[in-house]
This record gives sequence, structure tokens and C-alpha cells, in this order.
Amino acid sequence: MSSIGTGYDVSVSTYSPDGRVFQVEYAGKAVENSGTAIGIRVKDGVVLAVEKLIQSKLLVPGANRRIQNVDRHIGIATAGLLADGRHIVKRAREEAQSWRDVYRQPIDGQNIASRVGDYVAAYTLYSSVRPFGSSTIIATVDTTGPKLYMVEPSGLYWGYHGTAIGKGRQVAKTEIEKLKLDEMTCRQAVNEAARIIYNVHDDAKDKEFELELSWICPESKNLHQFVPKEIAEEAERLAKASLTEDMDDD
Repeated sequence: MSSIGTGYDVSVSTYSPDGRVFQVEYAGKAVENSGTAIGIRVKDGVVLAVEKLIQSKLLVPGANRRIQNVDRHIGIATAGLLADGRHIVKRAREEAQSWRDVYRQPIDGQNIASRVGDYVAAYTLYSSVRPFGSSTIIATVDTTGPKLYMVEPSGLYWGYHGTAIGKGRQVAKTEIEKLKLDEMTCRQAVNEAARIIYNVHDDAKDKEFELELSWICPESKNLHQFVPKEIAEEAERLAKASLTEDMDDD
């Protein structure tokens, strides 16, 4: 960053001479140093998976979840600063409830992504605040089918067939691109998501992790729920077996 140290990174409302907003870029770095989160949209639903790094062996298993419910049909996976992610989830819940109060129906994927993106973008406009150091993947099934969105720290959001955020995002995206998503079911996507998370986790550098898996599909009655324990355990077993095979081939 050529302009670092010259004062252009002090305020989020200040552009550098080459047109960059450094604090937004710093927020992106916070996301890049976090555990990997992926979203996969398939023909009958959406699957979310998160590599939740365990910071201490004293933590209770299942604490500080990075996948959370926004509405009955909407789930969010976050990467980056945990507190910032919680704040965004809280705001998303308020937006979903507000939509229900006004329109008497569940909010659709496009509008929840737009409202969350607008809120995140507002924190990049004023010198009295800082950008959120968190990216979010929004999964939902609405009247038009499964939807998947990713909101960046800048507030920019995109619709995806599959996406990844966090430290292992590049490898994860490469693996997702190899999948025939339009032909897959959520059951198959759960196994692939677990395999990808185990594949991107670096045992040499990263700490131990918990795998979080959730889905929205006919099996969950199109509600966002964590994948049942027996299915998640089977997916992890297959992922570990695949990882072992790859190591043997090397």
C-alpha cells in the first residue's frame, strides 16, 4: 500500500491520492485472516459450512457459532471479527422482522441482501464510525427458489451459485467451481462442503477447528436449520477419508 503512513488511513471518509479507502481494505484483511466459510446453492436448496477455529481448548463446544438464524427461512454465515458479525446478524433480524410487520410475509433473498448491504455500506461513509471487519454469506429459499448472497465489508453484495470467504477462500472457490451444482442435492452438497472445509484447513498453521454445517432444503421443510448430527458426522467422516486418500496419493 503505497500511501500507508501518510495519514490517508486515519479516517474512513478520506480517499488516498490513488482513490483508495484504506480502512475498508483493512476490514477486508480482517476477513481474510478468519476461518473459511462457504455457501453452496444447489437444485433443491442451500448449504452453509464454516471452519470455526478454536481459540482455546477451554471453550465449550458449540460456543460462538458463526452460522446463525436471521428468520425461519434465512441463515447467515460470517467470517472476520466475531462481534462485528453478530452486529450484522442482529441488524438482519431487525430488517426481516420489519418486513414481516409491514408486508405480512417473509422477506425475500434479494431484499434482505440489499438491506444488509446498505447498512454495512453506511459504516464506510462517516468518519465517526469504522467499517465492519466481517463478511457475510446469506442463504435463503423464497418463492422463486434457493438464493445465495455474499455481502462484503464495503457493503457490496452479489448473488452466487457458490462462494467462499475467509483465509482459504481461493482454494475453496476453485473446488466449488469443479462441482456440478445444478445437478446436486443438498445431501450431496453437505458432503462436498465438509470435504472442501477440511481441504482448505491448514493443520500446520491453523488451530483445531469445529465444522459448522447448516442447510435450507425440503428435508428441513425449507427452514434454515443445522444439519442433523448423524448426517454431519457422516460428512466429516467422508471428508477425513478423502483427505487421507489425497495425502497417500502424494
